[in-house]
Amino acid sequence: MIVVLALDTPQEVLDAVRDRIESHPGLTAQVFNGVQRIVVGVLGSIPPDLKDELEVIPGVTEVVPISKPYKMASREFHPDNSTVTVGDAVIGGPEPIIMAGPCSVEDEEQMVSTAKAVKAAGAKVLRGGAFKPRSSPYSFRGMGVEGLELLSIASKETGLPIITEVMSPADVDTVARYSDILQIGARNMQNYNLLDEVGQLDKPVMVKRGLAASYEEWLLAAEYVMAGGNTQVILCERGIRSFESSTRFTLDVAAIPVIKRLSHLPIIGDPSHSTGHWYLVSPVALAIIAAGAHGLLVEVHPNPDVAKCDGPQSLTFENFRSMMDQVKAVSGVTRIMAATT
Repeated sequence: MIVVLALDTPQEVLDAVRDRIESHPGLTAQVFNGVQRIVVGVLGSIPPDLKDELEVIPGVTEVVPISKPYKMASREFHPDNSTVTVGDAVIGGPEPIIMAGPCSVEDEEQMVSTAKAVKAAGAKVLRGGAFKPRSSPYSFRGMGVEGLELLSIASKETGLPIITEVMSPADVDTVARYSDILQIGARNMQNYNLLDEVGQLDKPVMVKRGLAASYEEWLLAAEYVMAGGNTQVILCERGIRSFESSTRFTLDVAAIPVIKRLSHLPIIGDPSHSTGHWYLVSPVALAIIAAGAHGLLVEVHPNPDVAKCDGPQSLTFENFRSMMDQVKAVSGVTRIMAATT
């Protein structure tokens, strides 16, 4: 349920609405100051008479039940687009933000050289895996805390903020000390204990779509984080499992405009994990940007042939520069089209 008030509503009226909501056990009120109105979201199990109670308060314009099971992530609750700011990057703004780097941290030279190369090409965030969920227990599973320290060195060298994955609730505090954005991987999208834990942070969290997750399940995962108090959530479409074997996963391009219609949260796309082949990364990246995504998550490695993880889908520095030129061109056309429609 949302309670709509005029933008110039006095504070005493807003306090009266909040007090009435929170006088009911189990209910909390979340206030959003929009561009044209104030919206108060009611979270919890809504009693049947609450709508009538709120509508009689002077200054309340409208009381609207929210049909979606995800409340805070819903555009009904938050009609204006949300942005997440990290360093110089505004994710959800007019410019697509590119997050780039190797799948796995391997050594200092690899991380520093990659960080410098992707920054020079226009990337705004450095990615790199220190903790890696792998299908096989015998595959390289990351360097752990040592990898986080190498990410930190590369970040200090270049000024790029860091995004890296956290896999366990027990690791959240450690990863948060090093990372500017915590990534929830596809395999952990429904790890509710982990979602609860990152919901307690005052740091951005990126939630990747699960391998077979519906849009609603994906947005409910984001809701877990937001319900904990952390509203700095980014969504990432990374491809879903299908019958096709020519690509690693099937990127759902339609997810981008659909999610933008359902939710106010920024959404980016991952052309690397979805395709599994370096030569498909650039064309799929362009499709993601053309569909209206707010950015990309791309794997880049100085020598993909010897990468310990996901070498076949990693771009070289030269290929990344070429992709960035194309992304800038498509993004410019997309903005022009959006301005004229």
